[in-house]
Amino acid sequence: MDWEGESMKLCVRIIQDKRGGFVARCPSLPGCISRGGTAEDARKRLNDAIRGYLAAVGNFVPENLVEEVVEA
Repeated sequence: MDWEGESMKLCVRIIQDKRGGFVARCPSLPGCISRGGTAEDARKRLNDAIRGYLAAVGNFVPENLVEEVVEA
């Protein structure tokens, strides 16, 4: 994700729900969650949600934010 020229890496968790869809969350940004029919769709929607989250809080990122990359 590119945010005003800065690269930011955030942990993203994607799980399949009981109905067959997927739920994506960003644990570092409370309440930042999305859903999709596929894992890729949920991830793309979460990326939009993360951008909206950061725009809403004026580029504020919690002090306890830990940057990490998750491969699945």
